[in-house]
Amino acid sequence: MNLLSGDPIQVWVDYVGTTLNVTIAPLGNQKPSRPLVSSPSINLTEIVKGRRMFVGFSGATGSIMVNQYLLGWSFSKSMGSLQKIDISKLPKVPHPSDKNKSSSTVRNALLGLIAFLVLGLLFGAYMYRRNLYAEVREEWEKEYGPLRYSYKSLYKATNGFSRDEFLGKGGFGEVYKGTLPRNIELREVAVKKVSHEGEHGMKQFVSEIVCMRSLKHRSLVPLLGYCRRKHELILVSEYMPNGSLDHYLFNHDRPTLPWPRRFAILKDIALALSYLHTEADQVVIHRDIKASNVMLDADFNGRLGDFGMSRLYDRGTDPTTTAAVGTIGYMAPELTTMGPSTVTDVYAFGVFLLEITCGRRPVEAGFSGAKRFLVQWVGECWRRSSLLDVVDPRLTEFSSGEVERVLKVGLLCANLAPEARPSMEQVVQYVNGNLALPEFWPYSPGIGVLTPTAFSQAQLMVPSLSLSSSSSNNSMFITHSLLYGSGR
Repeated sequence: MNLLSGDPIQVWVDYVGTTLNVTIAPLGNQKPSRPLVSSPSINLTEIVKGRRMFVGFSGATGSIMVNQYLLGWSFSKSMGSLQKIDISKLPKVPHPSDKNKSSSTVRNALLGLIAFLVLGLLFGAYMYRRNLYAEVREEWEKEYGPLRYSYKSLYKATNGFSRDEFLGKGGFGEVYKGTLPRNIELREVAVKKVSHEGEHGMKQFVSEIVCMRSLKHRSLVPLLGYCRRKHELILVSEYMPNGSLDHYLFNHDRPTLPWPRRFAILKDIALALSYLHTEADQVVIHRDIKASNVMLDADFNGRLGDFGMSRLYDRGTDPTTTAAVGTIGYMAPELTTMGPSTVTDVYAFGVFLLEITCGRRPVEAGFSGAKRFLVQWVGECWRRSSLLDVVDPRLTEFSSGEVERVLKVGLLCANLAPEARPSMEQVVQYVNGNLALPEFWPYSPGIGVLTPTAFSQAQLMVPSLSLSSSSSNNSMFITHSLLYGSGR
């Protein structure tokens, strides 16, 4: 018989005296008369004498892997009392192939589970990255598509919008410094995350893109592109290493800007506004001219930025919106009744001229009387024949002729009557000394007069004020709260 057949066999192990016989036969057959193995000289008496013994089974096959099963057994100390084994009650012999199949099934199930988990993790990572860099595209973007940056590139450019790259927070969101590749070199950019608060945030975002897409002037902060992601609106502009002008005017930790530099900056902004009003393809009203929106490049040249509240319209037509937006102290009095126009920008620029010359904000709550309001205070000093007393005390050297001319141009631009204000083309000539100022006096109507609408006592008692109304036209406009306190 073949011991490797896998068929069940029966084994008899007989030990009598010193003789050991091992007999085998297929299960169910009678015991053969001749043993398979017989050893007549095995004496266990000396080994087991006086000891408690146990009977068991063991086997060895060397390096060969085999499966052996003991289905049943019977033991007796005497040949006559050995109990026969009831074959019908023995368990079935496990088939090796069944066990292998079971092991293979378990192994395959484990491998399948592991593969499923790995694929799940990969899919989860893919969806995370997809959501991280997911962007939103709308119909209006087809016209401005080339300006669009991927969110992924801006995320990497700012190191994940790291606080280490944080530049500051403006009225419409946070600004970060970033670095983007440009040909074979790197370009520093300012990345502004516009506040996405309903319709206003979206209008501000689109307005800046629409206004800046075709504007090219050395005194404007160039808009390089944009990105729109689920809940984020992002604008990318050229980085201005010296920040905004207001930090140098009102933060005494910064070095004082000398008069020649201030004079050059105000002329830069005058040129920028003249370009927006008369030279651009469409008339552009900035609507938020102030020191904090004037940026300084590496050479301290003035650049007008933040076109989030700007509005444009075709030449030969009139703007029809009546939305009154801006910052208290810079708002022309007619805004609430006539709406924005180029002359309302001129008014704000006039306040800006006084601001940069006097080194103080348009509204100072810490002062009383006329001194609280910059326009009224400068007019009052002129009426007392002490116009130069308003000059920033940190300016130790300046041209009195230039300063006096700038202050008078500022008062002329901030005239209470819009029809009495000059155009920005005229303002450029006035500040450059190429055109004589018109004759007007400290007591001329509208000069150095408190603007009742913009500076009413009721408005000064509340933290913010929003004046707005919409109109059905194709022009872009934004309604924004008027901030009180800092004049920013």
